[in-house]
Amino acid sequence: QVQLVESGGGLVQAGGSLRLSCAASGRAFSSYAMAWFRQAPGKEREFVSGISGSGVSTRYADFVKGRFTISRDNAKNTLYLQMHGLKPEDTAVYYCAANAILGIIARTYDYWGQGTQVTVSS
Repeated sequence: QVQLVESGGGLVQAGGSLRLSCAASGRAFSSYAMAWFRQAPGKEREFVSGISGSGVSTRYADFVKGRFTISRDNAKNTLYLQMHGLKPEDTAVYYCAANAILGIIARTYDYWGQGTQVTVSS
């Protein structure tokens, strides 16, 4: 069992920054690959970024490369997403997820948080 709780969302103007956090409870956090997904109204949940259990390997969707950075602190059981240069099209509910392996398909992930809203105004 893994419990995930996101935080750090909010309202920001275009070009601004936010740092999302995902706190995990349970043991063996470092055994799980972690990822951020997002879902805007009327759209499919999409992959944003992922990171391996050790933190050595990372993946990014093309639309966030150069703007977002994923990281994790296994000692704190916490996943982060640092977001810069936010755009209105980044507006969505952002979810953290955990899985045995790092992938980009949402339905393959075993554990999910409840999400945190990110709204970017123009």
